Amino acid sequence: MNDWPEGRNDDRNARYGRGSADAQAEGARVMRHVQRPGVPPQSPPQSAPGGYQDIPRQGPPSGYDSGYNTGQVYGSPGGRGPGGRGPGGPGRPGSPGRPPGQAPDWRKRLKVGAIVLLVAVVGTSVGTYFWADGKVRREVDLGKVIDRPSEDDCTTYLIVGSDSREGMSAEEKKKLHTGSAEGKRTDSMMILAACGGGNTMVSLPRDSDVEIPKFVGSESGKTFPAQGRRVKLNAAYAEDGPELLVRTVEHNTGLRIDHYAEIGFAGFANIVDALGGVELDIPKAFKDKKSGADFQAGKQELNGEQALAFVRTRYAFAESDLARTKNQQKFLSALASQAATPGTIINPFKLYPTMGAGLDTLIVDKDMSLFDLAEMFFAMKGITGGDGTSMNMPISGARGGNLVWNQEKVKELVKQIQNDEKVTVTEK
Repeated sequence: MNDWPEGRNDDRNARYGRGSADAQAEGARVMRHVQRPGVPPQSPPQSAPGGYQDIPRQGPPSGYDSGYNTGQVYGSPGGRGPGGRGPGGPGRPGSPGRPPGQAPDWRKRLKVGAIVLLVAVVGTSVGTYFWADGKVRREVDLGKVIDRPSEDDCTTYLIVGSDSREGMSAEEKKKLHTGSAEGKRTDSMMILAACGGGNTMVSLPRDSDVEIPKFVGSESGKTFPAQGRRVKLNAAYAEDGPELLVRTVEHNTGLRIDHYAEIGFAGFANIVDALGGVELDIPKAFKDKKSGADFQAGKQELNGEQALAFVRTRYAFAESDLARTKNQQKFLSALASQAATPGTIINPFKLYPTMGAGLDTLIVDKDMSLFDLAEMFFAMKGITGGDGTSMNMPISGARGGNLVWNQEKVKELVKQIQNDEKVTVTEK
């Protein structure tokens, strides 16, 4: 019995499978040869014994790459498929510069991002500095002031509010109740001493009785000898401007003035409006037709027009000039406190309008830098926060309508400031 399936035996002449009419094994079929361009013709295959043709394996022609071994997609440069996907694409194994399977280096990316941000911040800051520095009006030459007191460890500023109407339209003058007087006079004056032992702000009433010393004219260069003339302090400014005012303050106090800053009516009001108003707690209601003041007691936000009326009011108070200087100190400290906050400094929509409004009308001495201005504002802010003293110049009486300083207290006050000590002198 034959165990082989039907049609299968050892006889090579027997049938080789069902359905085959040929007792011979089929020979290998020869595929049509396609000649690739640039490839030399091949010899026809030779038949092997037994009827099979020996077809040798051929590799691809030189310089040819089918792309099958790499997964490369036709028409995609660098081995990437449509849209940059596929092997070799972004974030996939085989990307240049990163071994397959390796995660992105986020620390490196964060470092590069931080550097870019730092460069942007520095560039903006430098640009802002030069923009602001170019707006400052350095018009006062303290080099013209003669016979000056010795320097000390404190930085002392003379801050002046003038009644200048420069740049104001007739409508603005009417709105701000400034009148239309020509020229300018000092409407307020104060000394700000920024010291290590604490900051001190001393208001100088414009009706203060002072002596005009020997001085050199700021415009003429002519020397004017001392004549023992006693006048109101604001007369010094009216006679020969900021330089004579500084000379008179130094002569009558013994304090050296390091920097001078002056702002007019319009600049003051514009700064307040640029900040969006300044919040102030007014302890008692008052009105003044001349300044336009009309305030109720309590916390309220003052716009530029209201702020100017507040600091100019004098006729609503019994001690007109002294009460007004106290209001001026209070408001300027509140203004500085609000201006020198992160909400203003890092907000370009507040910073640039505020700086633009103030610097256009701010007049300072030729040696005053933006850093000196910043120190001045932060010193004023420190006084509001309780880090310092705010007071009027001590008064002992009056002479012909002029307020006479208490010389004993003035000397002690000046000594404490010069020695960088905490001020303990009181105004009364």
